[in-house]
Amino acid sequence: MDLLSLEEHQARCLLIHHRWDVDKVLQLLIEDGKDKLYAEAGVTIVDHYGIIFPQLSSVVECNVCFDNISPSEVTTMDCGHLFCNSCWTHHFIVKINEGQSRRIRCMAPKCNTVCNDVKIRHLVSMHNSNLVEKFDRFLFESYVEDNRRVKWCPSVPHCGNAIRVQDDEPCEVECACGEHFCFSCLSEAHSPCSCKMWELWSKKCQDESETVNWIAVHTKPCPKCHKPVEKNGGCNLVCCVCGQAFCWLCGVATGREHTWTTIAYHSCGRYKEDYLKKTGRAKKNLARYVHYHNRYKAHLDSLKLESDLREFMKEKILILEERQSKYKDFTWIMNGVDILFRSRRILSATYPFAYYMFGDELLKDEMLDEEKEIAKNLFENQQQQFEGNVEKLSLFLGEEFDLYDDNKILDLRMRIIAVSVSTDNLCRNLYDHIENDLLGSLGWSDHRIAPYKSRGVLRSS
Repeated sequence: MDLLSLEEHQARCLLIHHRWDVDKVLQLLIEDGKDKLYAEAGVTIVDHYGIIFPQLSSVVECNVCFDNISPSEVTTMDCGHLFCNSCWTHHFIVKINEGQSRRIRCMAPKCNTVCNDVKIRHLVSMHNSNLVEKFDRFLFESYVEDNRRVKWCPSVPHCGNAIRVQDDEPCEVECACGEHFCFSCLSEAHSPCSCKMWELWSKKCQDESETVNWIAVHTKPCPKCHKPVEKNGGCNLVCCVCGQAFCWLCGVATGREHTWTTIAYHSCGRYKEDYLKKTGRAKKNLARYVHYHNRYKAHLDSLKLESDLREFMKEKILILEERQSKYKDFTWIMNGVDILFRSRRILSATYPFAYYMFGDELLKDEMLDEEKEIAKNLFENQQQQFEGNVEKLSLFLGEEFDLYDDNKILDLRMRIIAVSVSTDNLCRNLYDHIENDLLGSLGWSDHRIAPYKSRGVLRSS
């Protein structure tokens, strides 16, 4: 308002149009000038100086309802278009109920001007005060919903908080309510997976649950109705509920008669290259998914089991303080717990990352097979080192140190600090490898991740 000498509703209209990006507004002001900047945003500046307004007659015709209205029942917007208060009011009510409160435009054809919210509020208040509150709430919430640097916390039930970040870089944040989430996609914190990888993985885990995996391994589809059929006996001639008989060995439809050695109208003892390739590829893909999913799930389960560890640590520290141990500072324990939680969560996400990074579902043409195998081995070496340290840290923190004497506590302190620092460094190195060597080398795809923070995700103040 001060810089451009605008009224409040004009400044807000300009900011809403440019998603509350002040830097962008100032950049376009310099590049395009005021006239173009205002015109694109629907802001009309009324210069009252030197203008002689025509005298309104005793009766004015509204160009919407075509009724003759007295001048006192007519409202003029900044663009100069005037209509009767009744038509304006109905126009505003419809737009507010449709959720378009933030940028209600003039009713005149081809007019881009956004209406003055002071006049909107005045006219609507005479009809329905509740709608005025709704209108004001929409304007207020625009700062969150139209602002790419501000987003609602996705907690369920909703805590009512919104988070504002300082720049447009990918980041993971923690709301004051304790919810951790990715600011870009509002999913749970998932680095070092990119948002696209996490979206695909989440969908895949929902679609290919343990039940689906069991069905894929223990059943075969009927060649007629395609429903899964489970074999409940030793005979390789099975029959679907639809009545179709087929061979369990190869899945091909057959006749219903058979002997101990043959099935009528069928023989699958001959070697068939294409079929074996097809079934072998399907089993390989399933085995690959199960491998990564099992390890991903195992670390998530460990994280859930360790979720109460923080409270257990506080209880043990309290016992040591009451025992009047000569060690008064136990921050090294809580620091170790924080690193364990963060590392466990990151470690679980490295398996979905590896599934897509070195598979063919998302990045098939980014690397040659030889390059992919070398990159996969380097990644897995670092992942294995990181995983070993995480398990070692979990083991040390699980010790009953509240029963230790001072010498044993000193030894445990040195071990936990050493492995905490080592785990943090390995995690940072793994991040650097992922961000620079793997994702940074992609030529056709853009997969950005939140940078690694030793102190964890950004906490809101």
